[in-house]
This record gives sequence, C-alpha cells and structure tokens, in this order.
Amino acid sequence: MTVSLPRVLLAAPSSGAGKTTVACAILRALHRRGRKLSAFKCGPDYIDPMFHREVLGIPSYNLDLFLLGQRTVRRLLMEDAQGADLALMEGVMGYYDGIGLTERAGSYDLACATHSPAVLVLDGRGAAQSLLAQIKGFLTYRSDSRIAGVLWNRLSPSQYPALHERVEQEFGIRSLGYLPKLEAVSLESRHLGLITAEEVLQLQTKLDLLADQAECTIDLDGIQSLAERAEPLQEEPYTPPDRGDFCRPRIAVARDRAFCFYYADSLRLLEHLGAELCYFSPLVDSMLPAGCNGVLLGGGYPELYGEDLEKNHSIRENLYTSIQKGMPCIAECGGFLYLHRTLEDSYGTPRRMVGTILADGIRTEKLQRFGYATLTAQRDNLLCRAGEKLPVHEFHYWTSTDNGDGCLAEKPSTGKTWPCIHVSESLFAGFPHFHFASNPRWAQHFLEKCAQFEGV
Repeated sequence: MTVSLPRVLLAAPSSGAGKTTVACAILRALHRRGRKLSAFKCGPDYIDPMFHREVLGIPSYNLDLFLLGQRTVRRLLMEDAQGADLALMEGVMGYYDGIGLTERAGSYDLACATHSPAVLVLDGRGAAQSLLAQIKGFLTYRSDSRIAGVLWNRLSPSQYPALHERVEQEFGIRSLGYLPKLEAVSLESRHLGLITAEEVLQLQTKLDLLADQAECTIDLDGIQSLAERAEPLQEEPYTPPDRGDFCRPRIAVARDRAFCFYYADSLRLLEHLGAELCYFSPLVDSMLPAGCNGVLLGGGYPELYGEDLEKNHSIRENLYTSIQKGMPCIAECGGFLYLHRTLEDSYGTPRRMVGTILADGIRTEKLQRFGYATLTAQRDNLLCRAGEKLPVHEFHYWTSTDNGDGCLAEKPSTGKTWPCIHVSESLFAGFPHFHFASNPRWAQHFLEKCAQFEGV
C-alpha cells in the first residue's frame, strides 16, 4: 500500500521550547480554515493526544518506535491520517534525544522512519545571532538532518525580519514565521484528565488567541507546502486473522476522570479483532456493563479520586466477584492500583479498593520508575507463553507492596532488571503500559480467553 500523505514533524532543541504551544496554534488555525487534520505525538505520552482530541477536537495518536517498531509506526501513520490534508507530528524532548545517549525512538528517529520533513521550533528569548549558530549545529550534526524549516517561539517581532533573511540565505531552509511572547495563552501548566468544563472554556479562548496570532505571524501556507513535499509512504496493511466461529466478546473498558490513559490504536485493534468495547466509570457506575466477558482497566489518576472510588462499594464488589470467577482482566498502572486492597490517596489517606491484589498502593515523594523496558514472561499467563517478550513503558510516583513476579523487566539503556506483573490464566496486572499493536497476538489471546468466559 502506497499513500501520499502531507506531513511534518515539529521538533525543538530541548523540552520547554514551546513545541506544544506552536503545534496547537497551527492546528487550531488550520482547523478554522476547514482543513482535515490528524495529530500525532512521538513517544508514549498520553497527555498531548488527549489534549488534541478533547480540546482541539482533532484526531490524535501515538507514534512510538520503541513500543511499535518502524513498520507498525508507518502503517499506523498511514491508516490514522488517511485522507487528511495535513498530519502534524509533535516531537519529544530535544530533536536528537532518544533512549539513553542515543537517537533511538526520539524525534529524529521518527522523522527518518516516516521519511518526514522536520521543522525546528526555537525559543527566541535571550538570544539573537546565537540562534543561527543553534540552527547550524542541528543542521550539521547529522548529514541527513531532515530539518527543512524553522519556527520561532517567544521571539521579539523586531528580530524576525533579519533572522528570516539570514536563515533562508545561509542555510537554504524555510523560515516559517514566529509567535511572540504571549503571557495570556501559556499552555505549559495544564494537567489533562482533570480538565473541568470551565477550564475547557478558558483553553478554547487561549487556543483562539493562538490561532489569531498564527494567522498573522506564522506561514501556514508554507507549512502546508513543506508537508506536501514529503515522499509517499509505503507499508503493508494489517490483516486481522479469520475469526471463524469466534464469538464477539464484550470488553468493559474503564474510562472517566480517574482512568483515561489508553492508546487509541490499541483499542481500535481490539475492535478489529472482533471485540465490542463497552465503556463504564468506576467512579459513578454501580455495575459492570451487562454481558461483558472481560475488563480493561487503564492508567490514570485513581489516587486523586480515592474517596469517590472507595465510596462506590457496588462496582468494587461487582468487579472483585467477576475477577474471582475468572473474568479476564488487564490492569495497567492506575488500573493496577485500583485492584489493590488499599490505595493511599494524594493526601496519604488509605482508601479501600477492589482487593483482587492482596497488596497496598503507597504514595511516595519521587518518581519510582520512568522510561522504556522490555518484559519477558516468566510463566504462561492471560496474554502470552513463558519466554515471550513485550516492549513497555513505565511512569509512576506510587508504588506497591507487591509488584508481582510474572514478568522480568529489563531497561534497554542500562540492562537493569526487576520483577513485575501479577499474572494468571485470567489476569495481567502491573505498572507497565503496553501497546497491543506491538504484538497483536497478545490482544488475540486476551480476546480468546474473554470469549470463553460466560460473562457477568
């Protein structure tokens, strides 16, 4: 399958340069022009795609080379952006930053894997000609930098004309405009998953102001032109296996303010494999969806809603009984903590949870684990056989008195290993997040187990 897809990757020298602000300004402005858009985030971050979908109203997905590999990333980009006028990919950290002191799975790696032009977002505060030196360094650090343009954030309007001329004359790349310093539209402090209706209204106002500014000082037509120069993408489509007489299992998926971390393509794969996804809220629903054959408890913020989760006795008892009867269950990070006997809330107060995991979730003052790892199953379980491997990502401040020992995790940058995951023939629960598209067989095994369960 070959697809011509206009696309561009926004990158920066480091975190904090304003990639997200510039991306939102461009997306909002083009959306108001009536363009069909798709947004993507490099890496495992759930927050920016949630922001694009819930606040900007634009489809958004993750492109993670460690979790998915090059071929799957290209395929998902082609599928998710099908028919789009522009696919905008937002990078992560600095352009050349990847796993450890390498480029692996970083923004530059994604630009190369997807054959996409990159636009470098530079913070214009406190510098003048040194900004040109920064551009030259990024252009020459790799012979094929894929950097085709530059955008300026927080730049003094008086500086732009001279910078624009010198960039295009000296480096032969496009200078695509700038955003001045805009105190009233700062987006850096948002915390998605916790947005109230009032906050959404405030964000919409800020986004409109950003779009107004983008129309004045960003070369939106130039960005579209640059995106249209991207070479066609080619990759084989994914063909789900023939299900035969395989029944269509109903999967209960926890989705509310407390449980909101899911990869859109991971859920879509379950549907392609025949699942019917039934969403429910552990905060307010009294029972699991009728007739469900399995449950998926994603990550999120259960510690912030500990009191409300504790008060909802009926759903906790219903979930406990169903899992005890053998209903297949996958629980990641926040979902894993919800299955504990108790969970300390954000104030340190222990709250009663489901009780499937005979352990306690404990608040800590520092990040416990952060980054990629590879799981190796230590014994047969709900998703796989002993010895099988799966790439994962962890990010959590809370810990558990029993992290499980069904898998061995290994950090790729250091080789450090640790046991994790509670596993059985019907359970896979732990802190690591994974993406079903990285190994569709695991998703298929889960659904086969669900189809064998009679339902609740």
